[in-house]
Amino acid sequence: MNYSGIKNLANHKIDALELSKKLIKCESVTPEDGGTQSVLGDALESIGFNSEIVVFKSDNTPDVSNLFARFGTDLPNFAFAGHTDVVPVGDENEWHVKPFEGTVKEGFLFGRGASDMKTAIACFVEAASRLIEKYGNNFGGSISLLITGDEEGPAINGTQKLLEWAKSRGEIFTACLVGEPTNPEKLGEMIKIGRRGSLNGRLTVYGIQGHTAYPHLADNPIHHLIKMLDAITVDPLDNGSEHFQASTIQISSIDVGNSATNVIPSKATANFNIRYNELHTSQSLKQFLHDKLGQFGNKFDLDIAVSGESFITPPGPLSDMISEAAELVTGKKPELSTTGGTSDARFIKDYCPVAEFGLIGQTMHKANECVAIKDLEALTQIYTTILEKFFNKHS
Repeated sequence: MNYSGIKNLANHKIDALELSKKLIKCESVTPEDGGTQSVLGDALESIGFNSEIVVFKSDNTPDVSNLFARFGTDLPNFAFAGHTDVVPVGDENEWHVKPFEGTVKEGFLFGRGASDMKTAIACFVEAASRLIEKYGNNFGGSISLLITGDEEGPAINGTQKLLEWAKSRGEIFTACLVGEPTNPEKLGEMIKIGRRGSLNGRLTVYGIQGHTAYPHLADNPIHHLIKMLDAITVDPLDNGSEHFQASTIQISSIDVGNSATNVIPSKATANFNIRYNELHTSQSLKQFLHDKLGQFGNKFDLDIAVSGESFITPPGPLSDMISEAAELVTGKKPELSTTGGTSDARFIKDYCPVAEFGLIGQTMHKANECVAIKDLEALTQIYTTILEKFFNKHS
């Protein structure tokens, strides 16, 4: 294997910036791997990790490459989790650098995945290499990495299956840190200790097609749909809770497929999304929807897909440790938050306490995605400090 440009042959310490560049150069637009996990596996093996790339498959979904790596065999086992897949670059004319070159310019590293989240993975690896360089095999436990190529995709053949696979091999995780970009504007502002649940609904209401001049001979489904949508949105679902903002229902589209102005359509469809806190479950929301919509007596279909339930790792040892490390390096005490969309932490929470802390998210998914090199260095130091604190506590 060729580790040129990744490791310092004198001390086997990984350089996060150089590894980030190598990962960005891999065109890993979900679900393609683009060679990222081979690059990552080589880097990890160069500092003593055992790594394995595992491909999972399901009907009607793309095959996905995932990487599991571990240094050590003893407990406690601290896990880092993240994803090497990225979103498409969009209009390349809006980029002032090539999206897959890993360009350093004016103190920033540019490229798709620079914020979300190839750089955080590189920081994981450098932090681990620092600990291994300092203690060898004697830091009192193990470090694992759970890396998927399916976070930006349907999340079917990624972290969820990787965790099941690891469990079947007897892997136990004591705690996990996900490196998603959690900070709004400055490094050290925010730790995610949970996420809202997400439920997508598609409501189709049926009527009778007819002429708009003779509405008594038809039954307009649009009128029914509007009333039904009002019934589920007119009152707030809740007022929030200690760690979560209020749950929300947002209508995302209404469609009747009707290009004629003088025709009442036979059906009308609306899509909506519910982001919900721990005061609800997907089952309780399904019951709420059927109760509210069923009172109208119209013929309708309701299709529901759940992306993930709400969850929280209550403030405690893991969030305290991350907060202390972040404050030590940045001088800021992070806010504990549950805002934002879903993440793979929704799967990890079933196996061990999990929290999220990474870089600044302002440019993620945008043209000219970038990260300040000073933040890359600071995040590496934060992750190193977290590892030191974790293994000192358990020694």
